[in-house]
Amino acid sequence: RTSGFFLKRFTGDSTPFKFPQTPIRLIREWPVEEPFSKRDFSRMDESDDSSFYGVPRFVYHIDESSVAALTQYYRRTIPLKSDILDICSSWVSHYPLEFKQTMSRISGTGMNNFELRANNQLSDFKDKNLNIDPQLPYEDGSFDIVTCVVSIDYLINPIKVLKEAHRVLRPGGRVIISQSNRCFPTKAISMWLEMNDRQHLELINSYFQYAGGYKERAAFDISAKGGGATDPMFIIDAQKM
Repeated sequence: RTSGFFLKRFTGDSTPFKFPQTPIRLIREWPVEEPFSKRDFSRMDESDDSSFYGVPRFVYHIDESSVAALTQYYRRTIPLKSDILDICSSWVSHYPLEFKQTMSRISGTGMNNFELRANNQLSDFKDKNLNIDPQLPYEDGSFDIVTCVVSIDYLINPIKVLKEAHRVLRPGGRVIISQSNRCFPTKAISMWLEMNDRQHLELINSYFQYAGGYKERAAFDISAKGGGATDPMFIIDAQKM
């Protein structure tokens, strides 16, 4: 993932796509106490995730247009010299190619050691199953940005994970959650499968509310347009108080 025409297409640097950014107003009011049940976070396949993710998948889980849209969002919004943590990471983190040189540090946690070793955008990585232990293996205030790409639907303790993201962020740091409409349905939590794209964004917003310590969240539709773009791409961007 360092050069070539197809790589440039997937990073949005040589594509037929346009990259609009449309704000989405989050309107659902959530109760003071968490309303979720154990069933809400249950999954069709409750077997050990390490078995499901044990075989490396060197594929893109969203289409070219969505990858490119996400990469361009990162380029527009992540400041130079940031320390970045990519949680639920894999063989690719979808950052712009220049980030390896322009960012201070890019760390990753993920389920598959082979995929993480293949991710040449990472400065360092640690194997971590956040569904067994949601604690992030980093010191307080270590990062400026935490990203999570199309994976929050697989977390059975997302609020605890976002509390951990808050802990490892510096004041004013941001969590960027990206989401499309694809998933492994047997591993996604049950209430996610019962919701549409808009409801997914409202749900993610509630996770931040119950995690605490974040400013009002911003949501965007950053789906690419033109050039045969198909998959949608949405962002929830949350800043630490």
